[in-house]
Amino acid sequence: MIDHISHTVAAARSRDVVARAVRQVVPAQRTVEGAGFVVHRPFPTRTLTDFDPFLLLDEMGPVDYAPGQAVGAPAHPHRGFETVTYMLEGEFAHRDSAGHAGTLGPGDVQWMTAGVGVVHSEMPAASLFEHGGRSHGFQLWVNLPRRDKMMAPRYQELPGAHIPVARTPDGRIDVKIIAGEALGVSAAIQTRTPILFQHFRMQPGATLVHSVPDGFRVFAYTLDNGGRYGVQQTAAGARQMVMFDNVGDTITISATDRPLQFLLIGGVPLNEPVVRYGPFVMNTEDEIRQAVADYRSGKFGHIAA
Repeated sequence: MIDHISHTVAAARSRDVVARAVRQVVPAQRTVEGAGFVVHRPFPTRTLTDFDPFLLLDEMGPVDYAPGQAVGAPAHPHRGFETVTYMLEGEFAHRDSAGHAGTLGPGDVQWMTAGVGVVHSEMPAASLFEHGGRSHGFQLWVNLPRRDKMMAPRYQELPGAHIPVARTPDGRIDVKIIAGEALGVSAAIQTRTPILFQHFRMQPGATLVHSVPDGFRVFAYTLDNGGRYGVQQTAAGARQMVMFDNVGDTITISATDRPLQFLLIGGVPLNEPVVRYGPFVMNTEDEIRQAVADYRSGKFGHIAA
């Protein structure tokens, strides 16, 4: 029985607040990427090509690797968008053609803006490969607007301890704020366009009424069973993408008799042409051809041995 309601902002007093309904629930599909690691992907698929301004969402794992079995994504290029990697468990080492290198551990986030182009690799850290262990994380691809597609690459890396966290006064709902604002707390990450990326945890019986900015397209990606979403309290199980209507001021999410976790992701649509070819996402086919030519000619650089 739902017996608790938490509000992220005070209700608007000048007019009626409109709560968003759920438009569609899409299950993630299992696929294999990189050197053979399994992901669950709600989009892009045959039925849902993108969710402007987002191009892809992958849940990586959870998977338990035996020693010597962990796999990742060897060197590959990107141009024209951003990748956001959020680790829950395990460690991945990354390197790129600009000489940047590091390790992402549990709770850490890397927001990489590929811009004009970069070659990078994401592979299991030495300890995970040698000793085995559990790996679980997410990667979100964020499209860049036309004006930023050829900007210089940049990285924003935050260890889990430095990512802002907010909690309701009673402690029954907490949120890790990777992008945007929740419970009155703002993220440390700077985004090229307005974006929400938040990891909520709710105790049994709690209900969240969360303000969402006008013009944002918003969805929740479920990590657990037992959630009810939108004004009609639509049920959704684990590994499902819950898409909300585009019109409204708030979204409502309730936990039933068990704890609930989900990612809340949203942004302002770019409403620009999208032409994609593997790891290149541009606005025209000519720009894609140029990206391929630039990569083949070595303009993206190479990862040093």
